[in-house]
Amino acid sequence: MPLPPSELILNDDGSIYHLNLLPQDIADAVITVGDQDRVEKITKHFKKIEVSKRKREFFTQTGTFKNKRITVISTGIGTDNIDIVINELDALVNIDLEKRQVKPNLKSLDIIRIGTSGSIQSNIPIDSFLISDHAIGFDSLLHYYNFIEDESIEGFSEELVKHLNLDPAKSKPYIVGCDEGLKHKFTSDKTVEGITVTNVGFYGPQGRVLRLKLKDEDLNDKLSTFNFEGKKITNLEMETAGIYGLSKLLGHRAVSMNAIIANRATKEFSKDSEKTIDSLILYTLEKLSLS
Repeated sequence: MPLPPSELILNDDGSIYHLNLLPQDIADAVITVGDQDRVEKITKHFKKIEVSKRKREFFTQTGTFKNKRITVISTGIGTDNIDIVINELDALVNIDLEKRQVKPNLKSLDIIRIGTSGSIQSNIPIDSFLISDHAIGFDSLLHYYNFIEDESIEGFSEELVKHLNLDPAKSKPYIVGCDEGLKHKFTSDKTVEGITVTNVGFYGPQGRVLRLKLKDEDLNDKLSTFNFEGKKITNLEMETAGIYGLSKLLGHRAVSMNAIIANRATKEFSKDSEKTIDSLILYTLEKLSLS
């Protein structure tokens, strides 16, 4: 049964609606970044760029780094945008857009997030590279899909809700792991491993106070002191849980690489965050090119 135009929306040239991309425009390895300007900070290292397309906050370039074909795409901030990006990337490889039908043989993409994040543990230094072994979603996105939590960390969400004394009006956190193969690929003595919280905002949801009073002023302290079978929450950001959850549901492989540019516990901020991000970009590209 063909997917109706209201559900699979295409542009006049046959490209997918939001991303403005055709199936041949993307590689099997996709790097996601939040910031549009970070796309070219990555692709400046490519020896060739074959695709460059923009629409709204979504800027995509596909090219070659050391003979590895890679797509880099900006998602904008938040899991609402991640819902669009991951679903439309999947449609490009797993749906015949002309026939509007799911293909009989499905393809798995490698999806690597390169982002910035703030640590809530004092022992994770500024300017380090953190790989998100698991991500905890406070954003509710996965509750709209038929999602089952990772059995390897069963009970984590329930214990976290108790520890936080979470307001019942808030969405129950969900937890999902990265792809173990990709994690192994990017792990080295230059990386640390952690559990990442993905929240729905940058200020109140991450415990920042400017003029608005927080409902739970101790949220970050409670997050940082949570311990589940030796596992601690390490950092806060706004996309990883959505990437992990949708990738797992759709059969793609995902890992999140975080440049730690702030430490909320020690109140420090990187003295040269751009250098840290550039170093993480090169590190990720080199590791990705080894396959």
